[in-house]
Amino acid sequence: MRTALIADIHGNLVSLQAVLDDARRSGVERIVCLGDVAATGPQPVETIEAVAALGCDVVMGNADEWLIDPEPDEDADDETRRILEIDLWASQQLGPQHLELLAGYQPVVELEDLVCFHGTPRSNTETLLAMTPEAEVTRMLGAYTQTLLAGGHTHVAMLRRHGPSLLVNPGSVGMPFEAAADGGAFRNPPWAEYAIVDGAQVEFRRVPVDVGAVTGAAFASGMPHAGWWVRDWAWS
Repeated sequence: MRTALIADIHGNLVSLQAVLDDARRSGVERIVCLGDVAATGPQPVETIEAVAALGCDVVMGNADEWLIDPEPDEDADDETRRILEIDLWASQQLGPQHLELLAGYQPVVELEDLVCFHGTPRSNTETLLAMTPEAEVTRMLGAYTQTLLAGGHTHVAMLRRHGPSLLVNPGSVGMPFEAAADGGAFRNPPWAEYAIVDGAQVEFRRVPVDVGAVTGAAFASGMPHAGWWVRDWAWS
């Protein structure tokens, strides 16, 4: 079945809608969301509701889990503090129905020969990268050896082979990462990322996004640190 893998939307409804429109035009028959739906973006309520309207399987991301039970961090640096304050604001926008939807997300989704998770099957906070040592990947994956194993969390697209499996990270819908030209901080490029899988075939897709609509949504939302948040979308 032609399946769209979407991950790390982070409350960016503009980018989600762009991806869903592209997926429909591309003949996608099924969607699986790999988690981190609502936190750290301007439209948490609308994004949760949009994903729920798809009726698709959704993996529990670490940021989804945080919204259900927010935990402050008194030792956070300035950047992390801003993110936590945005996330706390997002959690305060949610009603009981939204928390119920988040609580229904699954640690691991198994569909035929496709296994989906957020970080790794054993933890939604673990980081699985292209350069992660093979022995550590084996420990992370446990007994899973299906043809396709798909996760998110890193916001960086990846395809690597591990034994009989292909490991896929579709990148991020709402907050893809790209290094600035000077090699400094990561910024958000003007596109949304996702992947389409069909059997053992994997197609990575980048969809142009209206950055003005993204930043406009942030300023209209009432989210804290909106000016700081949109700064990462401004490329010289």
